[in-house]
Amino acid sequence: MEDQNQTAVTEFLFLGLTDHLYLQIVLFFFLLFVYLATLGGNLGMITLIWIDPRLHTPMYLFLSHLSFVDLCSSSSIAPKMLCDFFANQRSISFMGCAAQMFSFGLFVATECFLLASMAYDWYMAICKPLLYTLIMSQRVCVQLVIGPYAVALVSTMTHMILTFYLPFCGPNVVNHFFCDISPLLSLACTDTSVIKCILFTLAGAIGVLSGLIIMISYVCILVAILRIQTADGRRKAFSTCSSQLAVVSILYGTLFFVYVRPSSSSSLDICKVISLFYTVLTPMLNPLIYSLRNKEVKNSFSRRFERKTIFKGG
Repeated sequence: MEDQNQTAVTEFLFLGLTDHLYLQIVLFFFLLFVYLATLGGNLGMITLIWIDPRLHTPMYLFLSHLSFVDLCSSSSIAPKMLCDFFANQRSISFMGCAAQMFSFGLFVATECFLLASMAYDWYMAICKPLLYTLIMSQRVCVQLVIGPYAVALVSTMTHMILTFYLPFCGPNVVNHFFCDISPLLSLACTDTSVIKCILFTLAGAIGVLSGLIIMISYVCILVAILRIQTADGRRKAFSTCSSQLAVVSILYGTLFFVYVRPSSSSSLDICKVISLFYTVLTPMLNPLIYSLRNKEVKNSFSRRFERKTIFKGG
């Protein structure tokens, strides 16, 4: 009898960011511009690193994968969100919701550990320059790239299985613009306290572990930079270090605010706005930060631009 009274949810409805037409128009064009810039910036970074042999180093290997992860994570959210702005019904199927949550969670978790790999690589370059080539071999670099994907895959699969194993029998309205874990758990037709505890512990472990690696690496880097004798060497090292810290601060700051801070019904709208940073804005900012603060990337771009100019002039 209890099974007959419960109807399985086959789709979810998003409340979205706003119902005000003027704000919808403004947000649509702004986020469309951001997404197009994300596509152009990250695809451009990947292409530049791929075609320029001078950028075939561990640092740019990690940077190309960071661009790939940013491209995929943004594409998991932005197209559907843009289509929903003027849709009569902002719906997504049950399996579509699971696929969106899986793909986005996979690439965000990968980015956390990929940033840790980049921090470790930069630590080796600054603190152990004489041993850098020996330690950062091709095998180690491949492991530091594959590792984040593997850990993220296990973590995301655990999150998705625990979430969508729960019974959903209505309501099916998600107070968000994409399939996020917290609003979905609030719709489950059962007690989710144990599941929330498990998911929070797992997500916290990922954040703490990757964050500790990054923090320890940059503390050692900072100490090493202060020991550099030449002002030009310190300035170059600080420039690269500050750009990476900016990326880490934006990502971890927004993730901490949304997933670690105690939630309440009054903070849901604020969390939706903050979520825009790590879902849409951060993937656009990463290639800008690294290209504008990186001399090698700017020189590579200048060489490619000058070569095209010469070919056209000839």
